[in-house]
Amino acid sequence: MAGLEQRTPEQLAEREARYFEDLMWHVGTFAIINAFLWFLDLWVGQDGAQWAYWVTVAWGIGLAFHVLAYLIDGRSISHRRVDRLLHGGRHHHRMT
Repeated sequence: MAGLEQRTPEQLAEREARYFEDLMWHVGTFAIINAFLWFLDLWVGQDGAQWAYWVTVAWGIGLAFHVLAYLIDGRSISHRRVDRLLHGGRHHHRMT
C-alpha cells in the first residue's frame, strides 16, 4: 500500500498499461495455442475431441481469474479503501 501512495499518476498509468498488455498477451497465447491443440486433437485423434477440451477448460479457468484480477485490480483495493475512508464515504471507527 505504501508503494502505491508514493507513485505518480504517470507511474500508475504505466502500471495499468503494462498489466493490460500482460492480459492481452495471455488472451492471444490462449487463443493461438488452443486453436493449434484443437486442430491437432481433431486431426490426429480418434472421432471427436479427446484431450484438447481439458486443456482449454483448465487454461480457461486460469485466464478467467486473470481477467477478474484485471477488472477488480486487486493490487490496489486496499489503497482505494483507505482513500475512500479518509476522503469521504462511510467512516468506521474501531476500538484498538
